[in-house]
Amino acid sequence: MTTRLPAAGPLSFGTATASYQVEGAVAEDGRGRSIWDTFTERPGAIKDASDGAVACDSYHRFDEDADLLAGLGVDWYRFSIAWPRVLPEGRGRVETRGLDYYDRLVDSLLARGVGPSPTLYHWDLPQALEDAGGWLVRDTAEAFADYAMVVHERLGDRVGLWTTLNEPWCAAYLGYAGGVHAPGRREGGDAHRAAHHLNLAHGLAAARLHEANAGDVGIALNLAPIWPERPEAERVADGVDAVRNRVWLGPLVDGAYDEGLLSVAPVLRDPELVRDGDLELVRGSADWMGINYYTPVRPDLPEGLPAGEAHPEAGAYPGVDPVAFVVREPRTDIGWEVEPRGLEELLVETHRRSGLPLIVTENGAAYADEVVDGPDGRTIDDQDRIDYLRGHIDATERARAAGADVRAYFVWTLLDNFEWAEGYTKTFGIVHVDPDDQTRTPKASYAWFADRVR
Repeated sequence: MTTRLPAAGPLSFGTATASYQVEGAVAEDGRGRSIWDTFTERPGAIKDASDGAVACDSYHRFDEDADLLAGLGVDWYRFSIAWPRVLPEGRGRVETRGLDYYDRLVDSLLARGVGPSPTLYHWDLPQALEDAGGWLVRDTAEAFADYAMVVHERLGDRVGLWTTLNEPWCAAYLGYAGGVHAPGRREGGDAHRAAHHLNLAHGLAAARLHEANAGDVGIALNLAPIWPERPEAERVADGVDAVRNRVWLGPLVDGAYDEGLLSVAPVLRDPELVRDGDLELVRGSADWMGINYYTPVRPDLPEGLPAGEAHPEAGAYPGVDPVAFVVREPRTDIGWEVEPRGLEELLVETHRRSGLPLIVTENGAAYADEVVDGPDGRTIDDQDRIDYLRGHIDATERARAAGADVRAYFVWTLLDNFEWAEGYTKTFGIVHVDPDDQTRTPKASYAWFADRVR
């Protein structure tokens, strides 16, 4: 059985996770170290000083998780492959025990009628490649394409819906400019080098996957609607749009970086960085596009805004004039504005811009769940999350009615897990995971979503 991009028709449904957030087993079966293993050891990097060493223990409990997916009745499970589990040094020696794990996972899903959809890179770069320059150097892009083919050679007989990169904006700009994600560097404008090499990595991998008749290859972008808070902020908002959205869409659709982007990222004019043929390779390389959406972005000028804690993305737009971000109410527990209209607008506009089929590859909400132990067992009545999901699925359907070719909607996330720099302090899952014994307890949102899927 090979799974492919859902056909146009009724909306298909799934859920999503990421390897470092759920797998655990970071030192088992030959897995190498990743930049997140290293970053979590840095004092102050993670809010609760935690890490993904155990996470949800999905490395050992994947059958249990597959049963949860079957109980939902979803069509898809979007998971990510841990690059250092397959190639411990990022290149060269292949760790077959790592591939064996993904073999078992794919077979477990297929046995339950759930389509496997792997993401090849969800931020856990092998530390050995970071030590050699990470995404700031071209070699990492070339190593990624080699790694993609190693995975395809093992799983490609059963997998036909591939995502190359997840949210390269976070990898480039939160990782190499803002410093709040691994590898935790603050390289300023040089972070644009990472962005280009991530674009190149996608292009190189997509070309080789297509040559191998791998199926449908896409990329998951955390594009955002950019809504300047007032007219005076329109210029900085254009810079934010360039760094957040157009740095990816330009190469994918036009094979070019536009002048507005180049004005804030002049390093992208460097012919030693952006070589002849790079952008042409990226253009048209995606068969579909994934949209990860949580909240709109409202840029403003810093003056006049109330003083307070710096917005975590404030350093992640190198080259843009000093910019502030307004977050309106209502907000989720992680502090993100709830606005389904942003997803509707984003889907309509991205389809217009790209002409590609779309999948909402991530959408969900962190709320402070109340866990109640009663005579009938444990319950989590997360009505706030249900309201969020209902509003955003409805927005997806409105976008489809307006002409956007949206094929599927994936909830983020199946399990409460390691939420990156927030550690275990924020919960996005529709299934509660007890940190002491890993017991899975479906929340009210799990039952609601299962009803919606059916």
